[in-house]
Amino acid sequence: MTDQEVLAKKTAEAEEIVKRFLPKEEGHAKTLLSASNYSITVGGKRLRPIIMRETYELLGGNGPEIDYFMAAMEMIHSSSLVHDDLPCMDNDEWRRGKRTTWYVYGEAMATLAGDNLFVLPFETAAGAFSVTKDPARVGEAIRVLAHKTGQEGMIGGQSVDVELTDSETPLTLEQMEFIYHLKTGALLEGSMMIGAILAGADEETVRKTERIASCIGMAFQIRDDILDVISTTDKLGKPVLSDEKNHKTTYVSVYGLERASEMVEEYSEEGIRLLAEIGGQGSFLESLFRMMISREK
Repeated sequence: MTDQEVLAKKTAEAEEIVKRFLPKEEGHAKTLLSASNYSITVGGKRLRPIIMRETYELLGGNGPEIDYFMAAMEMIHSSSLVHDDLPCMDNDEWRRGKRTTWYVYGEAMATLAGDNLFVLPFETAAGAFSVTKDPARVGEAIRVLAHKTGQEGMIGGQSVDVELTDSETPLTLEQMEFIYHLKTGALLEGSMMIGAILAGADEETVRKTERIASCIGMAFQIRDDILDVISTTDKLGKPVLSDEKNHKTTYVSVYGLERASEMVEEYSEEGIRLLAEIGGQGSFLESLFRMMISREK
């Protein structure tokens, strides 16, 4: 099988795992649950749960507890996209080639769906206590999930992004790195770290996975900046030139396409070098990282 075929198979597997944990659309809050499920099932690459499981298996993990965290991480990622698309944020009507949650369900219900998808993951992850042989690992994994989601993780990065968008003064490199590291990198870091923790990796290896994901996250986000300029809405599945529309400072606007492309390579190569140090050379995880940072959509 080619790497693309393997990825398609693993994406389908991750999709089925995530769907197993979705709430039933019933009761008085049925619309909320429908909006929540829509936000997850409209598509997506499922990269974070795939990376989590690949890390888990690479480091010797073998058990059902990983499924709970795969679903939880994808819920959190989906919640962030719901909120990102809101009129008060990026005001986007398309996501993954389909209408955004707020466009379908209204702004208020989409906001609540996003809120729900921040809370439900922790209830989901806690379910792993019922199947694990090592509750301490599950507890630590939940701590990392919360840390990489909250004020010192994705939400912290989003807050700075929102605060500085439309600022008359362009972002500094330090501010831009902070936003990218937290807003995009944090959940990738959390995914690899959780996989390593549940597999029983030592602290040094867990920290190394954090750095690997940080590098790949930066490369991934800079590539996203590039695609926003050079791609099309049909190919990307969401509006292009949205960064320019929203007056956002990006690596492309600061450094230009050529230097931004070089930085993608620099970050990705460091991440792949570190991956080899934990036994990942020649693994599917390496192939996945290379696909992520060279993607066209």
